[in-house]
Amino acid sequence: QVQLVESGGDLVQAGGSLRLSCAASGSIFSINAMGWYRQTPGKQRELVAVITSGGTTNYVDSVKGRFTISRDNAKNTVYLQMNSLKPEDTAVYYCNAKGVLTPSALGRNDYWGQGNQVTVSS
Repeated sequence: QVQLVESGGDLVQAGGSLRLSCAASGSIFSINAMGWYRQTPGKQRELVAVITSGGTTNYVDSVKGRFTISRDNAKNTVYLQMNSLKPEDTAVYYCNAKGVLTPSALGRNDYWGQGNQVTVSS
């Protein structure tokens, strides 16, 4: 069974930095894209950043220039380096793997991590 294990969430002051990690485990042939979403109470989960297996990246406008997503395909791991953090970045951050190909699947499936809390204080 495919699982995504996240780490790196913490409490940090505004202007500080955090690095989130997410590793996909299980029998995996390939993953088309991995990304990070975030969610706060009363708001819809939003895409923060995504990276394809080929290295193409996209970011939500509010984090451009501050966050950097990267990926190690050999380890099926994605990272999110978050710099110049702001209180509005406070949220539960969820790792996502899209288009995961496994030996037993008829096609590709998507998976989610359990989420980890990022809190930015002012």
